[in-house]
Amino acid sequence: MSRSSSVGAGVAESQPTLALSCCLRKAGAAAPPMGDGRPVVRFTKLTAMYALFSAVLLVLLIAALVDIITRQEGQVKHLPKVLWVILVIFLPVIGSVLWFAIGREYPARADRPRVNVPRRPAYQGFAEPPVRRVRTTEEELADLDREIDFHTEQARIRRIEAELAERRRPTDEP
Repeated sequence: MSRSSSVGAGVAESQPTLALSCCLRKAGAAAPPMGDGRPVVRFTKLTAMYALFSAVLLVLLIAALVDIITRQEGQVKHLPKVLWVILVIFLPVIGSVLWFAIGREYPARADRPRVNVPRRPAYQGFAEPPVRRVRTTEEELADLDREIDFHTEQARIRRIEAELAERRRPTDEP
């Protein structure tokens, strides 16, 4: 009986330790110390994912704040800049995604360049590219009418100047 009691006592002593270590791990407590007194730090795939996710969120937050602050008031849509900053600070994920989705004004898309053509804007510096407006047929016809009227008027002026020069020329008749 002493043998069974000693075996039973050993199992009873090890079970609370096992249960205690499981509870500590579930509760988020520190890992049990190693032999030299330092805690065991386990770096798992899950902790790597948490670290990567946190880093991505931090970069997204910083990028959104920098983009909001450096934008001019005319390039910010739907809310004033101050409210966008507050939204991004208090709701980082939602605020940043909303800022990049609907809050900022993106430049107009250009046509896709042909193959082997360098992607270089025609403008230099930080200025916005000039916006080319497509003219309607009526506008082009009105421009042509003005051009025809201009050339007709120029021809009339040349004809009148020629008549005036003809009249000013001295006549040979005495």
